[in-house]
Amino acid sequence: MNIIATLSCNDRDAMSSTPANNDDDTPKDPLSEMLANLLGGKGMEGFDPAELAKAAGLPNDPNVLAQMFSQVQAMMNNSSDTPVNWELAHDAARKSAAGGDPSVTPAQSREVDEALRLAEMWLDPFTDLAATSIIGKAWSRAEWVEETLGTWQRLTEPVANSIAFAISSAMNEQLPEEMKSMMGGAASMMQNVGGALFGLQLGQAVGALAKEVLGSTDIGIPLADLQMALLPANVKAFGEGLEVPEQEIRLFLALREAAHARLFVQVPWLRGHLLGTIESYARGIHIDMSRIEDLAHNLDPSNPEAMQAALSEGVFMPARTPEQEAALAKLETALALVEGWVDEVTFGAAANLPAAAAIRETIRRRRATGGPAEHAFGSLVGLELRPRRLREAAALWASLKEQRGIAGRDAIWAHPDLLPTSADLDDAAGFSARRTAADASASEVDAALAKLLDGGFDAAPGDGTDDAGPSDGAPGTDTGGTETDK
Repeated sequence: MNIIATLSCNDRDAMSSTPANNDDDTPKDPLSEMLANLLGGKGMEGFDPAELAKAAGLPNDPNVLAQMFSQVQAMMNNSSDTPVNWELAHDAARKSAAGGDPSVTPAQSREVDEALRLAEMWLDPFTDLAATSIIGKAWSRAEWVEETLGTWQRLTEPVANSIAFAISSAMNEQLPEEMKSMMGGAASMMQNVGGALFGLQLGQAVGALAKEVLGSTDIGIPLADLQMALLPANVKAFGEGLEVPEQEIRLFLALREAAHARLFVQVPWLRGHLLGTIESYARGIHIDMSRIEDLAHNLDPSNPEAMQAALSEGVFMPARTPEQEAALAKLETALALVEGWVDEVTFGAAANLPAAAAIRETIRRRRATGGPAEHAFGSLVGLELRPRRLREAAALWASLKEQRGIAGRDAIWAHPDLLPTSADLDDAAGFSARRTAADASASEVDAALAKLLDGGFDAAPGDGTDDAGPSDGAPGTDTGGTETDK
């Protein structure tokens, strides 16, 4: 490793160039002399990080050094019961979100509470889904991290475990045999590196997302179960440049948050359906071991940023399989249906807001393209949670409202089998006709099955009765068949 090699080289140079103390005839241990120089000649209390950095060939910026050493120390020393160090992910997320994260003031809490309460009342005429009893909250970015990290762990664990195992296995294979025996009990320390690296990178991605999201359901999935919240600092940042009063923006976003909450609370199967689809997709991801091995072979402990950059760029993710493409299409359709319904219902309820159309369009573009942190997270786990067909889905829900009314439109959420498909998004106007034809066909099959179970198909061909005649077909037996022959 570079740090160890550099220090060893310095040891050898010290031994060859400084064999004795020039002030007296007493020989001095060259290693002790080197350490004394590093410590400024004053022992541990005189420790000089700049001298150590210079000896190891590292930058002498105190902030960079502090971050680098803390990360390496956490990677090596922190143990975990799981392949991924989720404690490190939590700490990294909190630190990443902490920059410029003001505490929520009482006035902001009151404003968010009032906006969400008003949003619930405005939504009532525009959806058949009942209001929830959830109390809305105002969150700081750090609070968002705390409330949602458990869901992020659930969504990313399949990918995280694969990467952690791959990195630790590749690094272990790169060690020479003599070093493996020297490592001894430190083997478990090496196994922690892969999980620590992924945990650190995931935490940083989640912390960056905390600076972009507007509420608990901003990315279309319920990250915090049975919660309804807005982030005042991010709401304010979102409104900059729109030339719209902050109160109006806050109310529109409250309508979206309350609509999401109604959908996920009153349609109890939906949360599990979305999260389960994401988990199934993630479990199908296979890590590119050749890239892992190349990275481990060239790993430089003094440059942890190189490993983090490789993770953030998604270099370990191979091309998707056909099965994954199908799963991704299913997930994107589900996300589009959720966001399209929320978009349609929210816009109807926000009719009294002068800037409703402008805010709606801004959010549509924001959801379609995603922010920098969302892209970073997508590269890390090979999945971007974006509703690519939001506009088509909104048009479909609007069409269903015209054809079936509000109650008929919202009744489609009763069961996952009733949800529109990707083909339905292509032709929103023809959805009802296709569904009616499918229902009619299903009814015919059900009727035929019921008749079969009741014995209605036991009669011989050409027999006009519902009951079969004598099994031996004895002559002289009067059956309905004679009437048919006539």
